[in-house]
Amino acid sequence: MDMSQSFKAAVQSALGRPVIIADRFHFCRYIHWALDGVRRRCQQSFHDYDRKKCKRMKHVFHKSSTKLNEEERWHLQRYLEMSKELRRAYELKEAYQAWFSHAKEKGTHQMGEVKEELHEFYELVRRSEIPEMNKAIKTLQNWQTEILNSFIYPYSNGFLEGINNSTKVLKRNAFGFRSFDRFRAKILLTHQYKGIGVHIG
Repeated sequence: MDMSQSFKAAVQSALGRPVIIADRFHFCRYIHWALDGVRRRCQQSFHDYDRKKCKRMKHVFHKSSTKLNEEERWHLQRYLEMSKELRRAYELKEAYQAWFSHAKEKGTHQMGEVKEELHEFYELVRRSEIPEMNKAIKTLQNWQTEILNSFIYPYSNGFLEGINNSTKVLKRNAFGFRSFDRFRAKILLTHQYKGIGVHIG
């Protein structure tokens, strides 16, 4: 599930004590949101040109450092050199990604090690004293069991999230549907024939 406390409470109320798995996309984005918050705050002190350029290049902060091209790497280094706090937040994001990659590899067999490394990440964040990052790890701590479950059980919301997203795009492109039955038929038709490569006349 996504990280909704009300939904979690409803599931627990209805099913007793189920094994709840936090969707990876939903808990990873808290770290990226925190980094984005630090970037927005720090860039306010930049020169007007750099502030606007940093905003346009915000994707380089979230992209894996190993996948940056030469231009992206240049811009990243430029803005990290302009703010020690932003550099520290970026380093924490990279540390989180390293933990996440290790957890995917070792989670099913070495959960104790994965959990210990997560606590080490918490301590790095606390020592940084960056408010946005500290707020993010409080959420991770509240959902820690469900987060660790995501590395034990091979389940994901990804497929369902994809269907939900394409349905929203379908509705937006049509400027809405007045008839629910027509909307439902369009959704079913779209997904039934997706990828087959035929045209319905």
